[in-house]
Amino acid sequence: MLRFLSRVVAASSHLGLRAAPPLPCALRPVAARGATAGIGGLTRSVWLLCSSASGRRPPGANPRLSGLSCGCGALHTEGDKAFAQFLTDEIKEEKKIQKSSTLPKMSGGWEIGLNGTEAKLVRKVDGEKVSVSFNINNSIPPTMEEEPEEGQKDAENEPEIISTPNFVVEVTKLSNNQSLVFDCHYPEDEIGRGDEDDSDIFAIREVSFQPTAEDDWKDTSYTLNTDSLDWALYDHLMDFLADRGIDNTFADELVELSTALEHQEYIKFLENLKSFVRC
Repeated sequence: MLRFLSRVVAASSHLGLRAAPPLPCALRPVAARGATAGIGGLTRSVWLLCSSASGRRPPGANPRLSGLSCGCGALHTEGDKAFAQFLTDEIKEEKKIQKSSTLPKMSGGWEIGLNGTEAKLVRKVDGEKVSVSFNINNSIPPTMEEEPEEGQKDAENEPEIISTPNFVVEVTKLSNNQSLVFDCHYPEDEIGRGDEDDSDIFAIREVSFQPTAEDDWKDTSYTLNTDSLDWALYDHLMDFLADRGIDNTFADELVELSTALEHQEYIKFLENLKSFVRC
């Protein structure tokens, strides 16, 4: 009985195989995951022959490279689409927390000039020109992440992002062809101390004489480093700057200006990045 059933099944299979017409190459099945190496290799070989003849790509060969072209001829993927959507949301959030679309003004009659991430403040006082230059790139100090307190929202625990750039003060006497140049910075231990004491919130790192034209500045000019400088001489240098409007008030306003400019440029970067990803 069992042998009879076996012969019937075998005959049916044989007839089925002979009766079924051959499938076109494009409709032949691909080996399922987990198939034996011999069958899988044979199936892939057959598929490659068929796809080469028909010019078609195997289904699922690269699902991320889908047809999302906008006509610009560049590559567009599903990942790009998700990235662009993320940037759209991020730009909206950054604009919500932006204090103002215009930059804050500096007191003291400073004129401001911008060139991308570079800014220059200039004022003239009694035969002298005082200029302050800074760049917002790499001006945000690293923040130490703290564990949020229990029940406290993450947004409330996020530290405020401020820009504290190094800045160069150039004092030029109009009757002289040299400028006294101060390389200044914000010490990390002074940031955020507010009005706790009367200490300076910025410091002088180096002092040198340079030709009036910035293009002629020389590395061979003697540079005075203040790390080992006599404290009395250092205080006189700080007073010299304060007499020309470079004091704690100026330094605070410079931080506000730099922070606003850095945030403005960050939003522009996100917008440019979104445009680049989308097209």
